[in-house]
Parts: sequence; structure tokens; C-alpha cells
Amino acid sequence: MNHNTITGSWTPGTEVLACYAFSGTSTEDLSFAKMERLTIVKQTNDPNWVKARSRDGVEGMIPTSYVMECKKEVKLNTTAWFHGKITRDEAEKLLTSFEDGLFLVRESTNFPGDYTLCVCFEGKVEHYRVKYKDSKLTIDEEEYFEDLTKLVEHYEQDADGLCTQLKRSVPKQCRREDAQDAVLAFKEAGWAIDRQDLDLRDPIGKGEFGDVLLGDLLGQKVAVKILKDSSRAAQGLLEEASLMTSLKHNNLVNLLGLVFEDSCILLVTEFMSKGSLVDYLRSRGRLHVSKRDQINFACDTCSGMAYLESQKVVHRDLAARNVLISEEGVAKVCDFGLAHEMNLKFDGGKFPIKWTAPEALRLNNFSNKSDMWSFGILLWEIYSFGRVPYPRIPLADVMKHVEKGYRMEAPDCCPPEIYQLMKDVSIKLYNTMIYQLMKDAWLLEPSHRPTFREALRRLAHLQHSTLA
Repeated sequence: MNHNTITGSWTPGTEVLACYAFSGTSTEDLSFAKMERLTIVKQTNDPNWVKARSRDGVEGMIPTSYVMECKKEVKLNTTAWFHGKITRDEAEKLLTSFEDGLFLVRESTNFPGDYTLCVCFEGKVEHYRVKYKDSKLTIDEEEYFEDLTKLVEHYEQDADGLCTQLKRSVPKQCRREDAQDAVLAFKEAGWAIDRQDLDLRDPIGKGEFGDVLLGDLLGQKVAVKILKDSSRAAQGLLEEASLMTSLKHNNLVNLLGLVFEDSCILLVTEFMSKGSLVDYLRSRGRLHVSKRDQINFACDTCSGMAYLESQKVVHRDLAARNVLISEEGVAKVCDFGLAHEMNLKFDGGKFPIKWTAPEALRLNNFSNKSDMWSFGILLWEIYSFGRVPYPRIPLADVMKHVEKGYRMEAPDCCPPEIYQLMKDVSIKLYNTMIYQLMKDAWLLEPSHRPTFREALRRLAHLQHSTLA
């Protein structure tokens, strides 16, 4: 995990990650920000410099001591969804608490030798018989597959007659050898950090998954989440962490690696010095947070979520508390890979009711559209300088009011454009845009809400016209 490694083996096309920001001093240099991803174009006679290309296609010289080769994506056992000989009732218990598209495969109890694909949709579980015919597997006798993996991969790309596209699998009960294989996969891909290289310091937070500490990784400040290891929970965490290895965006908090200890797993991410967005807004208030800051935070968050949307990743717990601010004032979404492992419950006030879309509360139907509802609430948080949503309404009554049509009023000094984006574009009375975006995000019918890509386009238009 040496950030200063200089290598002469980088071939054209190699992706590297910036460990530090670099400001070029000549026209031949390529400037870049910390955590930016670059592609090597060619080596030079000087081992301290290589030619690289930015995401925007700009090429120039970069110092090799400022970057490190990107780690490989971790792909865990692709058949974790196969549960073997479990009953129909056992399958339904595993599926009905989660979102549309959650699935598993089991051996058929009624037709020995065949399989059953079990898929959660609208609070129910559909069971599809997967039968052998002519030495191949099929559900509808129209599409045929060589094996279960190819069948699952097909329906992950397209529903193709099923009730819904397969979105996320329920991993089988973790065995010790499964966990060992997962740890080995992270190590082989370069994500394992030597415990001796990491110095743990003061606590900086506490989350659903354990304590968060400030750490020092070979001279670099990092955030360290301490996650208690407990068989199945640990396996689920590793699967979510494997997702994080495939997601790279300037507005997502970057995973740097994991430390594997006997009693726990340490998840190491980039350190965001200015803390959570909600704390930032509350501590500084309207005297120090400008309109320009607010629209920048909104655009940054929306950009990160648009990327997750493009990767078909659902956050499930988007809120200002799960957006962090860097030293440079950039907002980045966090816990996007871990939200699925949250123990979301209605008891004890742990379930984020005020941020959760009605269909997610009622039917456990989480999607990018339910994330958009949450984004509307997050926008309200930004423009209210961190106030708790639905002020003066008891928590138990929030969803009842929402389903009857109640929507929060625009915060004081909130541009009407932003509010309308939160709420309802079909209401022609509001011709102007952040309040309108809020209202769009809060449409009761999920399909009528904007995509994050569309919301980002609208916010970017406002960003260009916001001066202070």
C-alpha cells in the first residue's frame, strides 16, 4: 500500500489514481485533483514522469510519485445466490423483507433435479421453475442456457418475461471457507492493507456499522470504520465492499482498502475533513454558507447519485448525514455500498422514516426512484441549513400526512426552482425551478419522479446562474 511507488512497468492503458493533487508548472504538464483517475498514455525516458490522459481527454506529463496503479475490481463467488436444498417457506423468509428484484436460486422441492428462481416483487415472492430440457436450462422454453450462472446473468440484464429484472442476490449462509475465499479475493486484487501500516487515532463518528476513527495510513489521513465480524454479517459486508471496489467517482467517498483481523474488519476510506453535510450546514448556518455553496452541494450529491443510478446501484439511506465534505468543499456521498447491510427497523426510531419514499416504507420497494425521493428531502435539508425534515409533525404521523398529499413548504430563502424540483412538475402554478425539483422528487408515483441525470441537468443550469 505504498503510495509513492514508482514503476517502469505501467503500459499504455493502465489506470492510475491520484494520491495527491498536482498543479502543473509548464504547458506540457497535466494538472489533476486528489483521487482523480488517469490513464497512462506512454512512458518516458525519465522514470519519474509519464504521459497520461484525464477523463476529459486532456493529455500531459504527470509525476509518477503522485499516483498509484488502480486496484482491481473484486468479484466474489458468482454463485452466492445458490442456496441449495431450502424450502419454499425458507426462501420467502429470506426475500420478503427486502426490495424488488432481490432473488435467490434453490433446488426444486416438487421437481427433483430442477431448480427454482425465487424473486421478490411488490412485497411478494414469485417462484419460477427452472427445468432441464435437451441438456439445457430454461424457464419459458424460449431462452435456453448452458448453466445457472448464464441464466442468472441473462435475467440480471433484462426481465425478459419475469416479474422484474434480477437486481441483487441474497447470499447463502456464510461458511468459514466462503469468508476465507472472500478475504483472499480482496488480497489478490490489492485491497488488503497491512495492519502495521495503519495507525488508529481519535474517534470521529459512530454509525450503523460501528465506530469511525481517524487513522494515519503511511502519512495520509484516512477514516476507518471498525466493523465487528459476525459470520453472515461479515460475508454480507464483504459483498458490499466488493461493490465499492467497482465504483469510482469524484462525488463518492473512495474506498482505499480493508484490514482483516480475527475479531473485526477495518474499512479504510478517504478522510473528509469537514465532516457530514448536515453538521456543516448546522454549524455554519446562513452567515457562512452561501447560495453558491448550497447549489454546489446539491450538484455534487446529485452527480454522485447519477453515477450510482447509471451503475444500477440503490443507496437506500440518502440523507445529508450520509454526505461528507472534503477539505476543498466538495460534497461526496458515503455508505453507498453499505446501506444494504443496515438493520432497518421501525422500532427504536432507527428507520429513517422522514427520508424514505412511501413505496419503500410500505412495500420495501427500494429503487433509484426511492433514492430520488430521499434526494428531495436532502435538498430541503440543504436549503433549510440542516433542519430536521417535517418540523412540528410527529414521526408516527409523517407518512399518513404524505400519503394524503402533504408536502413540506419551501424553506426560507429557498429558490422556487429548487423546491419545484423537489415536488411536482405537473403543477403548472409553479413555473420556476429548486422548490420545483423537490416537488418532482416527492411525486407519489415513482415513475413520475425525475432521474438523477435529469435532476443534475436542471441543477447544473441553476449552478451556472448562481453567483454568491
